[in-house]
Amino acid sequence: MATSNSILYAGAVPKFIDIGKDGNIDLDLCEDEIKKDKSRCLRLIKAIYAVAFSGNILNQKKLQYLRETYDILILEDCCHAIGATEKAIKAGSCANSDVSIFSFHPIKNITTGEGGAITTNSEEIYRKILALRSHGVYRDKTMKPWEYEMRDLGFNYRISDIQCALGLSQLKKLDRFVERRREIAHHYDELFKNSILTPLYSDNTGSSYHIYVVKLDFTKLKINKAQFFSKLREKGVGVQLHYIPINKQPYYRSIGYGSENTPVMDKYYEECFSLPIFPTLSDKEQRYVVNSIFELVSDA
Repeated sequence: MATSNSILYAGAVPKFIDIGKDGNIDLDLCEDEIKKDKSRCLRLIKAIYAVAFSGNILNQKKLQYLRETYDILILEDCCHAIGATEKAIKAGSCANSDVSIFSFHPIKNITTGEGGAITTNSEEIYRKILALRSHGVYRDKTMKPWEYEMRDLGFNYRISDIQCALGLSQLKKLDRFVERRREIAHHYDELFKNSILTPLYSDNTGSSYHIYVVKLDFTKLKINKAQFFSKLREKGVGVQLHYIPINKQPYYRSIGYGSENTPVMDKYYEECFSLPIFPTLSDKEQRYVVNSIFELVSDA
């Protein structure tokens, strides 16, 4: 919700695009929409705001192509993807985007308790963000020592020094955290081979695996998805669904959304769910998760 809500906060209008098989926004469909928009007298599409879902960094070559071909702003939501890479490109480096954002919520790969960060390679955007995070206030060397000017209607969005100290400590552990997540993901991949469950994507050495998603055709079981979730949670297995399609939420329906053509997203919602993955998950606990699922599937 945070990504699309931020578009509304800015006074813009989000246009929802279907996802690809890996859960990320389908950039080919984005290009189709940009082409349609270019044919109009007044261009309405100003930017692509793309989420690196589950820790899987976006296709950087395609982002570069879209940015250079259509002169469009690219914003990357890297909240799931800190520590992720595609070849030599690191998530948040803005190699092919204007801005990237990170979240340091407690459940993310590293945390400051709350808060986040924005990265950019643009000096102009950087200076603007610095002002907007602190009430739109500017200071420069031409002013008297006590002077400042509020030039924009900004926000009080400063993260505290105590939270930053925690974040810096966490940052030193990021590589170790991500490596362990990749080990767990690879183990899941191996355990689910030749089974009824299929990873959303597998053997991805660049993903930071904020979440690990599997697909299951519930029409082949005697129980539905809700019953499946309940039975696993009774066993202490914390399965979750990331996420309910935002355009189906009551608020978005109330402002005219909900009828978009998103067959891949709809199928994802029907079949996919996330399994426990965090650096301290033990091999024994992981086997318990998988065995609990296999027991339930065989019984159903």
